[in-house]
Amino acid sequence: MGSRENTSSGRTAAARDRDSEGRARNARPRDGLGRPLPYGEEGVPRQPEGVVRRPEESVAEAQRLLDEGKPFHAHEVFEDAWKSGPEAERELWRGLAQMAVGLTHAARGNVTGGARLLRRGAVAAEEWAAGGELRPHGIDLPGVIAWARELAAVVERGEGGPPDAGARAPRLRGGA
Repeated sequence: MGSRENTSSGRTAAARDRDSEGRARNARPRDGLGRPLPYGEEGVPRQPEGVVRRPEESVAEAQRLLDEGKPFHAHEVFEDAWKSGPEAERELWRGLAQMAVGLTHAARGNVTGGARLLRRGAVAAEEWAAGGELRPHGIDLPGVIAWARELAAVVERGEGGPPDAGARAPRLRGGA
């Protein structure tokens, strides 16, 4: 059986991007919202995967990316913290990652998915905070949770079209 042609990219199925262990890895360039661009186009530099940072470094890097209008990339930073951090903090980081990907979907115009993920992340962070910690690693968790819920409502109402991700980014350390 010969290789199948993928008509959307002109690449064969056999030539798909793979890592050293054979897992599929899409090496296509991406825009600031994580959408794949055609091979050969200039994209936004991707976040390296599996980076272990101190929590304060994760917060600072995610904030920088959010401020630059790159919530997809901020989500990857939070995901690294979620996967590499202590078990007791995994739900916190997962909730923050969900909020960032919710902002990504909203900025891409996916109203339903954006609002749903913003709320899901807010619930996860709120449940984690029920343990009593409201400012983990300097994060204003009540402010970020309120931001996510308010933005979910704005997105659902369709106010102003797809939100500009940078303009709608939360302030992780100092309110929403």
